[in-house]
Amino acid sequence: MRSLRATQLRQKLALRNAFVVPGCHDALSARIIERVGFGAVQVSGFGIAGSLCGVPDVGLIDMKDILDRTWQIARAVSIPVMADIDTGGGNALNAAEITERLIAMDIAGVNIEDQVFPKRCGHMEGKQVISADEMAGKIRAMVDVRARSCADIVINARTDSFSVFGRDEAIRRCALYLSAGADMVFIDGIKTRADIEYAARNIDGLLSVNLMDGVTGVKTELVPIPELAKMKIARVSIPVASILVMHRALSAFFHALHESPTGLLVGEDDWLTAFSEYTNFVGLPEYRQREKKFLPEKIIGEKYE
Repeated sequence: MRSLRATQLRQKLALRNAFVVPGCHDALSARIIERVGFGAVQVSGFGIAGSLCGVPDVGLIDMKDILDRTWQIARAVSIPVMADIDTGGGNALNAAEITERLIAMDIAGVNIEDQVFPKRCGHMEGKQVISADEMAGKIRAMVDVRARSCADIVINARTDSFSVFGRDEAIRRCALYLSAGADMVFIDGIKTRADIEYAARNIDGLLSVNLMDGVTGVKTELVPIPELAKMKIARVSIPVASILVMHRALSAFFHALHESPTGLLVGEDDWLTAFSEYTNFVGLPEYRQREKKFLPEKIIGEKYE
């Protein structure tokens, strides 16, 4: 079954115009990303690990938790959603099973990586990768499910081999993954503008670039989006900003509250979204309208009058 959101994502990526896809860590952050005007959202495994379990992105969260959070995010927005399934949950058959579930959830795209499980964030030390042939088998299995389902989900194959074996091996793997049926590839932990330019020249297919937080780049040099567009980069992901911004904001607020002599921050409205603004954002007025439409008038009167 073809997905409108998957088709929309494919069309954006085909332009090779550095389509920016920020990462979210939950449904609320996804809705904020949509509301400010971005055209797609990336589920961040890094963000889910922190927001759901308070742990680092080192393979500690269950695939069920990842899929549940992905489903919640997909329900909360109308723009295309790209899932993050880490290493695919096991071997090629596991990756195929998960792909089938994502298609049923109307997920527009999926990232899968070639790390050894338990994996870790691509900008952390200590990464290991599986053989390129094993990863290609996972991709072929995902493509097979997509074809049998008559679906259009975008398969984005990530290689973490840059920091393990170097640039040339990473590019070789990208070529292999594209030949196995991946729609797009990206080299996680790529370092410099020159590395990105080299990859763009030598990879015959859609290429994504990960700019991490969009502020420091962590290990990757930040290249302005218009310049990445000139390199014909298809997608630019900014996967970890939402969880890092949330951590900074909550830490600052609760530190100030804890240190306040009164235990309060009276009048310091800049800390917060107004209560009514927030409830409007998450859809309380629409919920009230649905109550009026479907609940007996007597119950509505008892609740609100």
